[in-house]
Amino acid sequence: MIEDKTVDVFVKASEEKWLPMFDGITFKPLRFSDETGAWTVIFRCEKEAFFPAHYHLGPAEYYMVSGRMVYRAGEAVTGDYGYEPVGAFHERTNFPEQTDLYFTAFGPIGFLGDDGRIETVMDHKYVRDLAEKAGKLN
Repeated sequence: MIEDKTVDVFVKASEEKWLPMFDGITFKPLRFSDETGAWTVIFRCEKEAFFPAHYHLGPAEYYMVSGRMVYRAGEAVTGDYGYEPVGAFHERTNFPEQTDLYFTAFGPIGFLGDDGRIETVMDHKYVRDLAEKAGKLN
């Protein structure tokens, strides 16, 4: 008989508080993997909020829970799914209305400064640190 030593991940996301990420954008942490570097969150983006210019150093995917998002691939609305490959560059990702999206990154995202260079590398450790500083993780 095989002994199962794994641990399932179960998060009551509906009971978690929204944590700050960017102006007008909050998140609920769901999972961080030291094994793979992947991280999963739910983003809440207020009307007129945006993600600044960024470069995908690892692939990512999202599911639109509600709202609308406009970026280089087009306009995503409630129920839409998107995949962003390694190397994808997004000038700016806009949210014309309040939007909730389920997001998994399979690697880091490099956010650019005004000079066009990567200023902040957002990976699973960075996002986990944000959650820890907000008192949401041990």
